[in-house]
Amino acid sequence: MLKRNQPEKLEPVGGRFAIVASQYNSQFVDSMLHAADNELKSVGAAEIQIVRVPGAFEIPVVAAELAARKSQPFAAIICLGVILRGATTHAQHIGETVTLALGQIQITQRVPVIHEVLLLENTDQARQRCLDPEHNRGVEAAQTALKMAAVMRSLRPARRR
Repeated sequence: MLKRNQPEKLEPVGGRFAIVASQYNSQFVDSMLHAADNELKSVGAAEIQIVRVPGAFEIPVVAAELAARKSQPFAAIICLGVILRGATTHAQHIGETVTLALGQIQITQRVPVIHEVLLLENTDQARQRCLDPEHNRGVEAAQTALKMAAVMRSLRPARRR
């Protein structure tokens, strides 16, 4: 059963967030991007940098570049994409590669990387998870980014002035 988005009372956060979104399957990804952006803005994110890439396979290299920036670090990086299965195993390979790469980036850079690059069976699943406001995974991705930003802040010692 597909989980519905739950309205959450999230604390105002400030902070810098990045969204890396695929241009491929744009009908679906654009809807997730819009939902994630709105969710971050609704709690007062100080900055939201949006970077568009050609496809899902290109998301990790941009996420890695953004995560490596130490002068103005991001509180979290949200990665959005839709991969639809076809007649070959190509989609599966892309999905696995992206998943492994995003996991590695967040571990090595110690920046939360929110993985919402969906590997779906068909356009019906994409419509339900991306276009339906009650199930839009962009909302869920933003909420996860906000929660992880708070967790990471709580683990870091306060800066002395």
